[in-house]
Amino acid sequence: MRSGHIKWEIAISINQKHVEESIQDHVVTLDPSEPVWERVFMVAPLVLVGSREEDGSFDLAPKHMVLPLSWQNHVGFVCTPRHQTYQNIKREGTFTLSYLRPSQVLEASLAAAPRCENDQKLAVNVIEQFPATKIDGTFARDGYLYFECELDRIVDDLGVNSLIVGKIVAAHVHEDSLRANDRDDQDLIHSAPLLAYLHPGRFATIGETRSFPFPAGMKK
Repeated sequence: MRSGHIKWEIAISINQKHVEESIQDHVVTLDPSEPVWERVFMVAPLVLVGSREEDGSFDLAPKHMVLPLSWQNHVGFVCTPRHQTYQNIKREGTFTLSYLRPSQVLEASLAAAPRCENDQKLAVNVIEQFPATKIDGTFARDGYLYFECELDRIVDDLGVNSLIVGKIVAAHVHEDSLRANDRDDQDLIHSAPLLAYLHPGRFATIGETRSFPFPAGMKK
């Protein structure tokens, strides 16, 4: 009888500990067998990736998984071999990046439209564009930052995805977004707000920021 009572007390103790640990700091454990990115919001840029089609025309495709990949001029984005963007860049060896403003959300939506039966993306023609300078490519007009890139490498087999890495060979920035010693960073961002994509499916305008409290003497 005593043995059964002890076992019951141990079971209650273990269960209470589990409950206490599971609600500690109000943290919920997600199932890693499923993609976790759909369960929370994360801040990312919204960029149109330009690539040259096989027929010589140009495509623009919206991507948010875009990031610097070195302290030098390497940049990358996540794609998939199923997309024409991947195939175009692998074949041509070049691509462009147009960083969009908050006023260009509709253009990003148009660029995400599916292709027609003839494999053309007619919605891209609605987006005003201008040519790149060093590579055979095009940009979306009225963005704030533009990169012309040569393909450095492709990292495949990240699940169904791939990481496309580019070396920036030319960079252009609108003068209203260019940092300068005689201009306060907050004033710049306030006058030229940034577009943030909040996956999955939301966006925001960033117009107010604070200086980050780096420790004294910190170096790269």
